[in-house]
Amino acid sequence: MADRVPKFRFQLLDKKKFNSIEDKTNQEYLIKWSLKESLKAQMFSFDQSFQPYEKDTFVLDFFKDPNVISTLQVASDKGKSTPLCIAADKVSVEVVPCRVLSMSFFDRLYDHEIVRESGHIHKCLDEYYEGIQISDELRKVLLLEESDNYEIFNESDREEFLFRLFKHLCIGGAVCQYEDTIDPYLNITKLLYKDIVSVQKNPETKELSIISSVFKVTAMDKDDIVYYPAEHEHEQNFSYLIVDPMKRHVIVLYHKIANWIF
Repeated sequence: MADRVPKFRFQLLDKKKFNSIEDKTNQEYLIKWSLKESLKAQMFSFDQSFQPYEKDTFVLDFFKDPNVISTLQVASDKGKSTPLCIAADKVSVEVVPCRVLSMSFFDRLYDHEIVRESGHIHKCLDEYYEGIQISDELRKVLLLEESDNYEIFNESDREEFLFRLFKHLCIGGAVCQYEDTIDPYLNITKLLYKDIVSVQKNPETKELSIISSVFKVTAMDKDDIVYYPAEHEHEQNFSYLIVDPMKRHVIVLYHKIANWIF
């Protein structure tokens, strides 16, 4: 069989900076949340116009591209950064809704007293969910379906990319030190969202709309074994591709939690 000819080719834009992650103050929070070394963002350019219906071709081309597999950074078992170095045989691609334009999306946390007016998060007795310590009402809302307030975010809300980013930051990495107040989580979620999602303004209505397409992705070998973003399935093992079709840029947002927790 003839080799598959890729439609899309990619090139790392290594000078791209993500201030939401690289800002000194934000890095101090990422250290506390055990995310500094394991949360990675990189931008690549691509050479052809993109339509959302081409998502599977686009993602497979991405994970087969020599420029990607030699430069896409992943976390090793020791927590150090290393290039991916493996071309995918197969990929899975999940479309992630990305429609929310305002952080008022999270006001219901105050309305339902998950968070006090002061911004302090209500504490609770410790519980554990898939190795994640739950010591406050915020994490109960994020993780426990049997929690009294779980339904303040419906299933559609929980699919939204903004919610996912917030949840990932709140849960953190393998040895996360949780915040007592919600502001750091909201602030860095907002900055990261603005950093990686593209918007445009309607010249007539002046209204903003999101033009990025977001995909949650995994890469597999010929035996259907997932190796990226991680061998183990976990809430905090993830990779998103955020595609700007106008600029022909794709941002990779990746995290892998330490293997020792399994």
